[in-house]
Amino acid sequence: MTNSNNPVVPQAKAALDQFKMESAKEVGVNLKNGYNGDLTSREAGSVGGNMVKKMIEAYEQNLK
Repeated sequence: MTNSNNPVVPQAKAALDQFKMESAKEVGVNLKNGYNGDLTSREAGSVGGNMVKKMIEAYEQNLK
């Protein structure tokens, strides 16, 4: 099984990491720069959900 958790544009990794940290801060989840396996499913889901929400909002703004 291959790892599909790689960015399509490898140069975007730093920006994606910063976006993830900002989203975590907004929802009150304390992320570390390294291992975050101690997060609950709810915490991880809230970070990912917030990221998707913000990406959809940005896309909708670009449609206008």
